[in-house]
Amino acid sequence: MTDVDAPDAAGTATASTRRLPLAEARALGKRHRDRTPRSNLARRSDAARDASGILDEQNSTRVPELLPLRRERMSESAFAFYRGTAAVMAADLAADPHSGIVVASCGDAHVANFGFYASPQRSLVFDLNDFDEAGWAPWEWDVKRLVTSIVVGGQSTSRDDDVIRTAALAATRAYARSMAAAVARSPLDRYFEHFDVDAAIAAMDPASRRVLRSAARDATRRTSNRAVRKLTETGPDGRLRFIERPPTMVRADPEIAATVVPMTREYETSTNVDIALLTSQYDPVDVCLRVVGVGSVGTRCYVVAFEDGDGHALILQAKEAVRSVLEQFGGIAQPRSLATIVERGGHGARVVALQRVLQGVSDPFLGHVQTGERDLYVRQFHDMKGGIDVATIDDAPFVRYAASCGVTLARAHSQSPRAAEVAGYIGNGRIVGESILEWSYAYAQTSRDDYAAYLDAPA
Repeated sequence: MTDVDAPDAAGTATASTRRLPLAEARALGKRHRDRTPRSNLARRSDAARDASGILDEQNSTRVPELLPLRRERMSESAFAFYRGTAAVMAADLAADPHSGIVVASCGDAHVANFGFYASPQRSLVFDLNDFDEAGWAPWEWDVKRLVTSIVVGGQSTSRDDDVIRTAALAATRAYARSMAAAVARSPLDRYFEHFDVDAAIAAMDPASRRVLRSAARDATRRTSNRAVRKLTETGPDGRLRFIERPPTMVRADPEIAATVVPMTREYETSTNVDIALLTSQYDPVDVCLRVVGVGSVGTRCYVVAFEDGDGHALILQAKEAVRSVLEQFGGIAQPRSLATIVERGGHGARVVALQRVLQGVSDPFLGHVQTGERDLYVRQFHDMKGGIDVATIDDAPFVRYAASCGVTLARAHSQSPRAAEVAGYIGNGRIVGESILEWSYAYAQTSRDDYAAYLDAPA
């Protein structure tokens, strides 16, 4: 396993521990510079690596019929390839110097994994929205994943290099400032903080306001009711059924369909009592295997249609969860508290637990279930979920969006007990910003080389 500071990694107190005052915790973080100077965060390892072997290892557990589609999607652009290679990057990060200060991490914090969704109060929020790879890791791994995505995304759309560098530095500096401000507040205040979309729009320049408002409007249209209208029809038996669209939407095998009712009952035991009571008033009527994302193609993702006695519909998504790349390929030993969650509920329980930690507000329908050899996590389908396509926006909104992602990531990391150490290690952000920028440019070239080799390799 990769060397990290294990004590208190889970954030659980014991009789022999005490919480450090802010000044002491920041000083402790500053002392980590002795072991890993901030300039060392720029260093890239020259160790031998096998990117294709890692992708093949992931493919070995996926639906074979969907692997050509995964390859097709990852071949679309250098940025699409980067999105699908979180496992490769985790392995590469493990070979490079890191701070050793671990926090609850997204594991795949690229720019396309931030976006909008509905809060339980039906207001629109902006946050991280993908947690398949979530686990504990050095704080800078998420930041490097984010900043490199800005570089790769910017280069893939032929942006001027000055714009890309400005955006990348904006993300890191926003992260540093936000982390410093966050740790000055109480853990309770940090817990209740979230990214208010309306307030953010009001504070932006006109070009950025137009982009955010347009994306927010699109997100509010992506409701469960709209999904029911687009994806389902009434079958001959009068019940709701999905419209198949092979290969991205196909009816589940009969043996999978037969598990839906018991799976639903097990899912309800993992949710809050109010959601369990709500879903108990619906019956599952159909289930399809649906292809989602880029890196996720080939994992099992099911959409389940429910109806009540009067034909009112509800759609939930149950997606396969496997071991986090932060642990499997990054080699980060996970805290005992998280290992216990996995032992009791599978990796779906891990995804749900860390999503609740890292998001300001989360989907109330979040839950998990184990069926056969598969771990699944469950959420609402199309609940005002949307994002910003960085390839289509102008330079000023691109820079502003990058900074917004940095702020949002800092809010997520600030929930961890060692957040003040992170702030102390970073300092004013100048050295860390330049170091991570240098690393990210070097890694962007590595990823482009991997992409070229991927295109040349036999299918």
